Amino acid sequence: MLKISGFTIVRNALKLDFPVEASIRSILPICDEVVVNVGRSEDETLELVRSIADPKIRIVESEWDMARRNAVLGHETLRAMRSCRYPWGVYIQADEVLHERGAAELAEAIRRHDGDPRVEGLLVRYLHFYGGFDTVATHRRWYRREVRAVRLDHALDIRPYQGAQGFRVGPEHRRIRARLTGADMFHYGWARPAHALREKRELGKTMYPWRNADERLPLLAWIPGIRPFEGTHPAAAVEWIEPRRLDPDRAVEPPRFRLHFLRYYLSGIIERVTGVRVFEFRNYTLV
Repeated sequence: MLKISGFTIVRNALKLDFPVEASIRSILPICDEVVVNVGRSEDETLELVRSIADPKIRIVESEWDMARRNAVLGHETLRAMRSCRYPWGVYIQADEVLHERGAAELAEAIRRHDGDPRVEGLLVRYLHFYGGFDTVATHRRWYRREVRAVRLDHALDIRPYQGAQGFRVGPEHRRIRARLTGADMFHYGWARPAHALREKRELGKTMYPWRNADERLPLLAWIPGIRPFEGTHPAAAVEWIEPRRLDPDRAVEPPRFRLHFLRYYLSGIIERVTGVRVFEFRNYTLV
């Protein structure tokens, strides 16, 4: 049977309160190995990853060059990819958790499409939690799908793109050819406690210096398209979520209209009427 690698990167997981243990555990059942690139940290991240104590896990210790700014994420993700031993890799970020209900389907899709050279990657569906674990962000700036399984043949030259949200092919950055699956990825980056969001903002000053990181701005600005979540969280994430549910400092600011929100309201109306999300950014081409 075709063997599958998993890969991820992490640094300062405790300081930034990433659910990285849940991330890793959520892909372990469908992977024959999971490569974890652990950057030298200011906390006990390495010990945390080691404590999972699963023989499938291979740790790659590294020194991240933060002078690369946001490009460091792509560089270190590529390091993890190049350390994988098998033909396909399941990629997960340290603030993401794969829901178990679609994990087996993702693995089956990898094996089903392995013989089709047109398919270079597989898409999962996303839920972006915002301001807590009971609300999700849905307007078009929040990607609905992204590639989280890729071929790892070096000859194909598939590599992380920019900040490693997704992948592109070759030096011309061609969009990866992908198929949709029914797997669901839960993104908790904006649901973390307030102290972690403050650390995120501080880190952003180094990695994204062109962004506005004014301390006077709210940690969680109100945005259109915040919707209630009524489903179940991944089993691997429950232990991480429960002690973080109540955090009064994590509240989203009160609703406040801004003129540029009109584009999101308009595109939302078009999507509800036609089923098409206009101006949606995609790192991939559907095949």
